[in-house]
Amino acid sequence: MTAGSRLDPGDWEEFRALAHEALDGMIDHIRTMRERPVWTPAPPEIRARFTSDLPRKGASLGEALAIFDEAIKPYATGNLHPAFMGWVHGAGTPVGMVAEMLAAGLNANCGGRDHIGIEVERQIARWMRQAFGFPETAAGLFVTGTSMANFLAVLVARHALLGDEVRRSGTPLQLRAYASEAAHGCIAQAMEMAGLGSDNLRRAPCGPDGAVRVEFLRAMIAQDRAQGATPFLLVGTAGAVNLGAIDPLDELADLAAREKIWLHVDGAFGALAAFSPRLAPLLKGLERADSIAFDFHKWGQVPYSAGFLLTRDGALQKRTFASSNAYLTRASRGLAAGESWPCDYGPDLSRGFQALKTWFTFKVFGTEALGRAIEEACDLAVYLAQRLTEGGLFEVKAPVTLNIVCFGLRGESAGPRNRILVEELHLSGAAAPSLTILNGEPVVRCALVNHRTRREDIDALIDALEQAASNGEC
Repeated sequence: MTAGSRLDPGDWEEFRALAHEALDGMIDHIRTMRERPVWTPAPPEIRARFTSDLPRKGASLGEALAIFDEAIKPYATGNLHPAFMGWVHGAGTPVGMVAEMLAAGLNANCGGRDHIGIEVERQIARWMRQAFGFPETAAGLFVTGTSMANFLAVLVARHALLGDEVRRSGTPLQLRAYASEAAHGCIAQAMEMAGLGSDNLRRAPCGPDGAVRVEFLRAMIAQDRAQGATPFLLVGTAGAVNLGAIDPLDELADLAAREKIWLHVDGAFGALAAFSPRLAPLLKGLERADSIAFDFHKWGQVPYSAGFLLTRDGALQKRTFASSNAYLTRASRGLAAGESWPCDYGPDLSRGFQALKTWFTFKVFGTEALGRAIEEACDLAVYLAQRLTEGGLFEVKAPVTLNIVCFGLRGESAGPRNRILVEELHLSGAAAPSLTILNGEPVVRCALVNHRTRREDIDALIDALEQAASNGEC
């Protein structure tokens, strides 16, 4: 396939045939996914194939593709499958797969320089400004996921309070951030990575619907100010990880404005409900945020990974991260032209072309189709809750706000049985929900994100649940 130290194919036509065969194989894999279990555990002999020593001599592409077909493709996560209902995993699309292949072929470094990949990323930022009602001054940046976007938002919020000096000297102040008890764990981790400490993240209790109670936040901020701490960040959640709850964003915006602190919204999956005219009112107040973090690879159905940070004050974000290093010197023309590059808005200098698969997804489907898929996921959650309630064997454990249904077997001390139930479903390959803990008890959690999931898949899930529950272990 290769000659000497040259890494391009020695026989382009042979390579073309193998590449087309590999693409056809993946298309068939996606098309026929319903014929296979949701998830298949890799047996020991398959895992053992990935304990070999570093290759010194190369194999042929055909040999590598054969290993992929035999030992990798059958044992993936399973989130392509319509019965994958665990965590919050997007399913991707064949369109996104092709776009990812094209991006890999271009192999563009989208950290900067004057090339079209930068314009594609700017296009996505413009579209997101329109989607969320942000001003033209807003900046958008692709990152790996919302966890990283939330971390960058903490740094921008810190810079907003303390100015450029914080980059050199750090902060002498005790900065405090505020979020709900239901906020994702990456918010506390962001405080740790920023050097501010997770103890300085104050968490307020939630109401029965899983949304934060603003009166507790208000009291916490007043108490901290009285004790000499400096509030700087208020984090709202649009689509809490456990229940899918949405905080009262308008009230949070009022509080942040009154206290003169940064309002950031973790909208990992829920923010994209803005694409649905029916669901968008649930996000009222999101347009007032100072920054929003979200994932295209969840409800946007873009292949992993494609997280995004949208910041109202793009100039502030640039001041937070831009560097004047000699190797980033700009020119008035040529490939080094351009006053602002993506690397000026975050820490990554080397960045992949994540914008291309996102651009293809929006260009081919549009927000109307994506919004309908989001609505259908929420409708299926309501349907699942109804089916569970009708049966009598299970009970729904929390309100269904968007697309997440938490439930378990009826009766006292059902938690351990719920855990076994989920494990049985995974091992059977019939469905893949996840576990979470509510009020100290393990419960089954179904997050309906996959655009392929239909009512018949919910019915099949109910059948699989009832069959697994009849197992003596449950």
